[in-house]
Amino acid sequence: MYTFPKNFLWGAAASAPQTEGAASVDGKSPSTWDKWFEMEPDLFFDHVGPEHTSNTYYQYKEDVANMKAMGMNSFRTSIAWTRLLPDGKTLNAQAVTFYRAYFQEMIDNGVEPIINLFHFDMPWWLMEKGGWEARESTDHFAFYAKTAFDCFGDIIKKWATFNEPLVHIECGYMGDAHWPKVHDVKRAIQVAYHTLLAHAKAVKEYRNNQYNDGQISIILNLSPVYPKSQEKEDLEAANWADMLYIRSFLDCAVKGEFPHELVSILKDAQLSPTTEANDKHIFKENTVDFIGCNYYQPLRVQAPQSKKRPITSPRDLFRGYDWPEKRINPHRGWEIYPQGIYDIAMRLKESYHNIPWFISENGMGVSEETHYMDPQGIVQDTYRIEFVADHLKALHLAIEEGSPCFGYHMWTFTDCWSWLNAYKNRYGYYRIDLDKDYARTPKASRFWMADVIKQNGFE
Repeated sequence: MYTFPKNFLWGAAASAPQTEGAASVDGKSPSTWDKWFEMEPDLFFDHVGPEHTSNTYYQYKEDVANMKAMGMNSFRTSIAWTRLLPDGKTLNAQAVTFYRAYFQEMIDNGVEPIINLFHFDMPWWLMEKGGWEARESTDHFAFYAKTAFDCFGDIIKKWATFNEPLVHIECGYMGDAHWPKVHDVKRAIQVAYHTLLAHAKAVKEYRNNQYNDGQISIILNLSPVYPKSQEKEDLEAANWADMLYIRSFLDCAVKGEFPHELVSILKDAQLSPTTEANDKHIFKENTVDFIGCNYYQPLRVQAPQSKKRPITSPRDLFRGYDWPEKRINPHRGWEIYPQGIYDIAMRLKESYHNIPWFISENGMGVSEETHYMDPQGIVQDTYRIEFVADHLKALHLAIEEGSPCFGYHMWTFTDCWSWLNAYKNRYGYYRIDLDKDYARTPKASRFWMADVIKQNGFE
């Protein structure tokens, strides 16, 4: 029997822009996703945009009732900056009413809300000023964070600043998957720096808030890095991948500083971000209480084909490696490697003061899940049950060895809208049917997980 600690948080994760819908009602202003869909709808799978996500804005009571019926004791989602402060300055009373009702509904039903502030949904008004490239964005974010703490800090006791900051940096400034679709490593580094400075300023606002009796965190995708071989060049490549993708965020959030090697190579490559003298003190004095870890698959790397200098992209330092022995999710194309969770836990234990943490996302995306639907309309997602069980076994071992992991949240509770992919890949315990007024139907994994939660473990 794999038994988990008392009061372990069993739940799921989601975000405001991927679930709420109602993207243009009750005072909400547009985010980059709203405007991008307006400009280039053909880029979005099945032409489904952020207006039509999971309709949670109107159906949150039904969702919370389903959480309670499942036995969940926690749920992580986010606040939409564009809803709470549509112009960045003026508090939207309708947003306060909605979020307080939503969060209180969870609390009243035994579900603890863990609330994140930013999940890739940059307000358009701020994007027009330069987004995260503009230093003023850090103060705007700090003000937004303070507003959220003032409005909800009496009932919300676990906060996060950002979800996976690497993603909006890499996908938006070194790729085309997020707006503004820029390919410029120097701009990406400035965006990364301002994002982490905004995070530290938000933590500072929390420490100074009247409602500071809870805890604050950041949610990072801590995909462990594995080299192709033990050859010097491959080990060096893995070190750089780890430093850019993991340590740059984790060191800053937990230790309040950036890796010295990283600072040095950026300086040598003339890629250092623009900073101000007091920034080091802001980082050092505003570290987190716990870490949220999103884990889906590992990062396997090898040496670059040539050592290009100056650096123009991460590929000049490392490149991907396709491990021939990998176990694959054939429905999504991602590697399945439960051992990664154990390795993350040991890394946090040995290098980051054994900081408390939880799995804030883990899950299996599957396209065309209707192929696995039985005559009763239930998706028989045994593949997801196996995926979760294998990862929980690895997590259980880490906890047995002293890791203070206090929860497991699957991505996601109900199928949700996923950026350019919309509803192509499904992740939820509940299926959502967009053609039937967003009807929620439980999948087989929902019943399996309800049993796990009831027993606080599984055999």
